[in-house]
Amino acid sequence: MAPNRIIIDTDPGVDDVLAMLLAFAAKPEELEVLMVSLTFGNVEVQNCLRNVVTLFQYIEKEKAWRREKGRPEGFEALEGRKPIVAVGAEEPLAEHMMVADFFHGVDGLGGIHHSHPHLSPAETWKSLFKPTPEPLSAEEAAELEKVKEAHSLFTPSLKPAHEEMLRLLRENEPDTITIVAIGPLTNLAIAAATDPETFLKVKEVVVMGGAVNWPGNMTPGAEFNTYADSIAAARLYALTSPNPLTTMPPSLGKGKKSLPAYPQNLSRQLNVKLFPLDITEQHLLPRTLFNSYIESEALSGSPLKEWAELFLVSTFRKIASLDSHLDAETIGLHLHDPLTVWWKLRGSGQEGAALWIGGSGRCRRG
Repeated sequence: MAPNRIIIDTDPGVDDVLAMLLAFAAKPEELEVLMVSLTFGNVEVQNCLRNVVTLFQYIEKEKAWRREKGRPEGFEALEGRKPIVAVGAEEPLAEHMMVADFFHGVDGLGGIHHSHPHLSPAETWKSLFKPTPEPLSAEEAAELEKVKEAHSLFTPSLKPAHEEMLRLLRENEPDTITIVAIGPLTNLAIAAATDPETFLKVKEVVVMGGAVNWPGNMTPGAEFNTYADSIAAARLYALTSPNPLTTMPPSLGKGKKSLPAYPQNLSRQLNVKLFPLDITEQHLLPRTLFNSYIESEALSGSPLKEWAELFLVSTFRKIASLDSHLDAETIGLHLHDPLTVWWKLRGSGQEGAALWIGGSGRCRRG
């Protein structure tokens, strides 16, 4: 068993895709990705799903290309287990729906699906996430098998993401699964409300979100993932308290998606490792480093390089356009989401790498 078994809850998004690439490129003894759980966030959830399917398609193409070149295929974390892909929350619990398409593009990847449609997967993949009528004709069954074969690196789920999350936690020993949450926390809040004791079997929740002593990126004090569903974040963090009822947000009122209160006595408290902007803003992928790598002769013809270059170049242009004082050649992309996966890969033991919320519910360096 891998020392780190994780569920990635995500809203891809450029840096989300980089985080997943880092996770899937791990060795099996380092990391096992059990599920990719999708939420709204950077873009609406169906675009997030398309980006994940496209990511798997390009990993498949990259592995084939490397095989033809006689190179190690990589992405060993995907060899032992195919992660489940499940669709979750389409909107926040209470706030008005908001997305970050102003930065990530209308499709979450700089508009690549529109500017380069030939690089997007055929939309037959959508059938994998829809109930199939029974019985299927021989022709329909054969067509469905072709679609499954074309997308063989993951297992599609027809269940909501929070149900799959709870099932995995229920079927495994306590403290063996970590949830890496790199989008709004709606799926986690729904799972915790549905079955608090099962949810608390999680080893820890690693969250990219918040701004403690750092300016926000949505308002002067608010970071996007937390701001996009602050009620969900408040409900999750309440579980780090000995008495969650004392820190729960107020009732959402009529017409809102209210979730039940937590029971008076829970068996344990939730451990949260928080990666706020205070930490993630200090980790950059410089444009110069990206250029030197992407221009390497060894990558000539790489399908993954061709795809990733398009949305990353678009993102660097967007960063430059947001601040005229930046040098277009020396700017960097903040590695918000990849930092959470990197921390898990490094053994979760770095001093000062994250803020730990647990026990008394107070923030501590960990």
